[in-house]
Amino acid sequence: MYKASRFSPLTSIIRHTVITLPAPINISTWWNFGSLLGICLASQILSGLILSLHFTAHTDLSFYVVIQSFGDVYYNWWFRALHANGASFFFIGLYLHIARGLYYGSYVFKEVWSIGVVILLLVMASAFLGYVLPWGQMSFWGATVITSLFSALPVVGGDVVVWLWGGFSVDNATLTRFFGLHFVLPFIVAGLVGLHLFFLHDQGSSNPLGVSSDFNKVVFHHCYVLKDLVGACFFIGPLLGLVYFNPWPLGDPENFIEGNPLATPHHIQPEWYFLFAYAILRAVPNKLGGVVALAAAVLVLFYMPVSPKTSVKGVSFYPWGKILFFSLIGVFFLLTWAGSKPVEEPYVVISQVLSFLYFSYFALSGPITRIQDKLL
Repeated sequence: MYKASRFSPLTSIIRHTVITLPAPINISTWWNFGSLLGICLASQILSGLILSLHFTAHTDLSFYVVIQSFGDVYYNWWFRALHANGASFFFIGLYLHIARGLYYGSYVFKEVWSIGVVILLLVMASAFLGYVLPWGQMSFWGATVITSLFSALPVVGGDVVVWLWGGFSVDNATLTRFFGLHFVLPFIVAGLVGLHLFFLHDQGSSNPLGVSSDFNKVVFHHCYVLKDLVGACFFIGPLLGLVYFNPWPLGDPENFIEGNPLATPHHIQPEWYFLFAYAILRAVPNKLGGVVALAAAVLVLFYMPVSPKTSVKGVSFYPWGKILFFSLIGVFFLLTWAGSKPVEEPYVVISQVLSFLYFSYFALSGPITRIQDKLL
């Protein structure tokens, strides 16, 4: 006789996702960042929803509404500081999550990795759109510079820029559509995160050894739930420390000045989490070439699932591969530093050298580990 389940379909999904899910017994702290990113996404959506209740997308009002809300709306300062610094922590988590995937070879799970790269692209787009909304000096000029890059596209470039602006310059129509897109994109990201998790649970998590762990797994709860909660405390603690004690160290002082189309800032630069890509853009003297290099800096991640395969996933057992990987980490930090400097010598040459080294990793990582396989 059929016995009815005591779990509804929704509770069954939750139960199989966070309670009875089989997980490798040997995954380390580096696997915590998936859950931390989920917390960051939820925090950004909730704080963004609250901030949107007191925002007006108009070039004459946005800057003053943001400033006035600090004093006139209960705890608006807290939600704004949480939202601004939460974006930085979101990108810290994203970059560490990707670095772990490169080191331990998580890109062999093609669907999981590809959806993750799409999520990264959408989060970057959402962060850029959100940075424009306060309509400060760096917001306005950042929007002008980045959207003008589309003019480098052959034939249709000029029309694309006018379409993006909604006119012949960054103005009210631009701000309105940026606000709408910034509001919608996080929900699309949340849907893709669900798809990301679906394929992850279907294919199973990787582990530090890079071998199959099907024969030695534990249920996700209590072991990894408690581990993720501890990780969340270490992650949220510094975030709240910034919110309460020093809310704006990662922002640009220029953005506390209202956007003025007649006064160009001395040095236009994006937020710190885009500086590595900005340095690559500036490293190429040709405008179209710079746009291609900028896009390739992120799109190159799609190449990893089809890169040459090795006997063991990742580079943890390949000395030459490890040297290349940690060189990439160093290059990433140096590109971030170079992107924060003016467009002048020697920073242009440094950016060109670092950009070459950045792309060299993705070209050489697979072949070098394959050579080590043959030697061993």
